[in-house]
Amino acid sequence: MSKAELYARNIRGAVWRKSSRSEVDMNECVEVAFLDDGAVALRDSTSRHRLELRFTAEEWSAFTAGVRGGEFDS
Repeated sequence: MSKAELYARNIRGAVWRKSSRSEVDMNECVEVAFLDDGAVALRDSTSRHRLELRFTAEEWSAFTAGVRGGEFDS
């Protein structure tokens, strides 16, 4: 699936869930929605007027593998 196709999809009925890593007391909240075909959407619940980010299944898999592998550790 291309990025254009992914962003063209209507995800109005998506089920969003709060990330377990979001800060409750600091008013920071990342929400994730798992879409068809393994695609994923992310949004900031404190700024819902902003467009969510969408990832293909391949992009999400590469990102989570990098997180697990310590690629983004400082």
